[in-house]
Amino acid sequence: MAGRPAIARLLFPALLGLVLGTAVQLQQAALHAWPVYVCFMLLAPVLWALAATKFIAKYLAIGWRMVLAALACGVLAFGLTGLRASVFLNDALDAGLEGRDVAVTGVIAAMPQHNEAGVRFRLEVESAQLMDKPVRLPPSIYLGWYSGVFGGSGAGGVGELQRQPAAIEAGERWQMTLRLKAPHGGSNPHGFDYELWLWEQGLQATGYVRAGPKDPPPQRLAQTGMHPVERARQQVRDRIFERVAERKYAGLIAALVVGDQNAIDRADWDIFRATGVAHLMSISGLHVTMFAWLAALAVGWLWRRSEYLCLRLPAPSAALAGGVLLATAYAFFSGWGVPSQRTVLMLATVGLLRLSGKQWPWPHVWLLACAVVVAMDPWALLQAGFWLSFVAVGVLFATDSGADSVDRTGARGHFYSMFREQWVITLALTPLTLLLFGQVSVVGLVANALAIPWVTLVVTPLAMLGVLAAPLWDLAALAIAAMAWYLQLLAALPFATVSVAQAPLWAGAAGVVGGLLLAMQLPWSLRLMGLPLMLPVLLWQAPRPLQGQFELLAADIGQGNAVLVRTARHVLMYDAGPRFSRESDAGHRVLVPLLRALDAPVDMLMLSHRDSDHVGGALAVLAMQPQAVLLSSIEDDHELQAVRRATRCVAGQRWRWDGVDFEVLHPRAGDYDAANKSNAMSCTLRISNGVQSALLAGDIEQAQEARLVAEGASLKVDVLLVPHHGSKTSSSAAFLDAVQPRIALVQAGYRNRFGHPAEPVLARYAERHIRVVDSPHCGAATWQSAHPLDVKCQRTEGLRYWHHRVPS
Repeated sequence: MAGRPAIARLLFPALLGLVLGTAVQLQQAALHAWPVYVCFMLLAPVLWALAATKFIAKYLAIGWRMVLAALACGVLAFGLTGLRASVFLNDALDAGLEGRDVAVTGVIAAMPQHNEAGVRFRLEVESAQLMDKPVRLPPSIYLGWYSGVFGGSGAGGVGELQRQPAAIEAGERWQMTLRLKAPHGGSNPHGFDYELWLWEQGLQATGYVRAGPKDPPPQRLAQTGMHPVERARQQVRDRIFERVAERKYAGLIAALVVGDQNAIDRADWDIFRATGVAHLMSISGLHVTMFAWLAALAVGWLWRRSEYLCLRLPAPSAALAGGVLLATAYAFFSGWGVPSQRTVLMLATVGLLRLSGKQWPWPHVWLLACAVVVAMDPWALLQAGFWLSFVAVGVLFATDSGADSVDRTGARGHFYSMFREQWVITLALTPLTLLLFGQVSVVGLVANALAIPWVTLVVTPLAMLGVLAAPLWDLAALAIAAMAWYLQLLAALPFATVSVAQAPLWAGAAGVVGGLLLAMQLPWSLRLMGLPLMLPVLLWQAPRPLQGQFELLAADIGQGNAVLVRTARHVLMYDAGPRFSRESDAGHRVLVPLLRALDAPVDMLMLSHRDSDHVGGALAVLAMQPQAVLLSSIEDDHELQAVRRATRCVAGQRWRWDGVDFEVLHPRAGDYDAANKSNAMSCTLRISNGVQSALLAGDIEQAQEARLVAEGASLKVDVLLVPHHGSKTSSSAAFLDAVQPRIALVQAGYRNRFGHPAEPVLARYAERHIRVVDSPHCGAATWQSAHPLDVKCQRTEGLRYWHHRVPS
């Protein structure tokens, strides 16, 4: 047992230990000092020696040796990942440089992304100066160059008219004045981790180009010739948009050819997600794998034409190597995104194993590919795409989908095999999809049955060959139009998608096992055992307040308001956050996923007033919640009135949900006839269960506060949504004395240009010993009437070492 067969038995636990050790390290809220990780790495060979040496084998059973092998690789992975993270953090942005104007020289490192607000791009920093003195910046930063009125700082927040962004190209060296800040994104339950995304991309600062009339104009210094692949990608993308008149079709072609997912319209993404084909509409593992397969066929065919080459290297081996190498080149040209990297690593690992002549059991092959990907990119373990890809491959391995069709030949056999594989993957991945996204497409199987062959065999080849012959892009656009018509029909079906509350991890894992049992070639008596395992993830209910209690969840949506109010059986959404761009708003990016994850159908959407930082996400929320009543002070001709007719909020309106009372305190009916600022018309809502209470004040200012105090309104509450995000125009001393909150919630963006919350306002809250909880420090803040002294901060609850620590 001490020879090579015994060592081979240590392989599986070793690979498993590598993955698990990485996963444990990713749970750290803060990094240890780097010598600690070095010690872990030095411990690993000692543990491996105990597991693998012949002398020790005489005294340890194989089971204990397997445990030691797993532990050895686990501590090695833990140490390596921690050390890599420590080295990366050494290049973090100096906090003293945030908000300062820094003169930077650098090279455009990737294809720029355009939108109606300007352009975003990555810059490789070569040198930087602050007040003519050299300073150290992170090697790679993520920037915006905006048009129109932008910028401004301090309490006034007055922006300046910016110069129009220049036409920039990958590889160009530029000198420009930048205003930078540390990577910081919203922190919400079940939300997208923007800071993790920046971490994975190697970006350690964000910011924007200072291009106002008083700033030095940005200067293009030279085209360096660096990043030639990115430059070629940009040129191809520009040619696609010049050739294809219909923008949405051009965007999809650009996504398939050069990996520019931002070119796809948001409305199209919604259709793709509803029909379960989103994985086809950008460079994914499926595209890279299909390209590798086609390239291998071509290389093998050409190789067999030469007797000399076949004598040097067998055609199957040449085809395998050529397919992997050409797929790698394709992945590089498509942007070398994380899904492409994972796929290339997996193909290379499996390919090398086959070329070596080794015949490993499928679990070992699957886990080896997984371990190689994790070793190269540890943070892939936190990406939904990683789990969907590897679980799908593992399911196909485990179910041996070709076993029952060995005798089937011809088109019928291939069709049967393809359909069964898609059915098996759909069945097994449904619980995992619900766990990760809280939504699954019911029509996905039907949609993919046509979309997979159509995209992989028709659209993608035409799109790729269009690089050589541009008229083929017109044919690709026609093919996309036909597919879009089909997908729109499916997406319009009332049962197209099913949404459930996002379950905990254990429920999702049990569901995947249940789906796997149902799909495997086992007796039905065993397969049916998978049904009860799938029930927890399908029937999971998010916790709700008890009868007579209520909960506030102030979402982290940047500079704006959006508060979710839940009672035992009802939901009110107070404001819908800001609009970020034509394709992005707080509703689509934060609130819709949050409502879906909590399975919280909205009974009423109350929009306090018309300002864009309060109504920016309303369209997305209303589209998702057709049953929601709209209560607001917006004008009769506001664009939202065409979507959902609004009832005016008027002081004196009252209703009761589940033992909780709601009362509108402002504005008065007569205020609608006066020429008031929009802030002065903010719907102000008081919520109370008779013991605890809350006040949501919108953007009322000191004049409205004074009137509420003078009228003797019932203002005293436990928690206050700070008026106007903490502006100096609100939170007067008299108002705070009347409200007397224990807790004040501030929804404001990190380092926002308005300077909210203002220092004098914070001082007034501090003088009254009112605890201020703001979204930059707290993330999404949850307050429950059942626990009135506590506020749960999402940024604290889900803290990991890559997250930004905002200074107090």
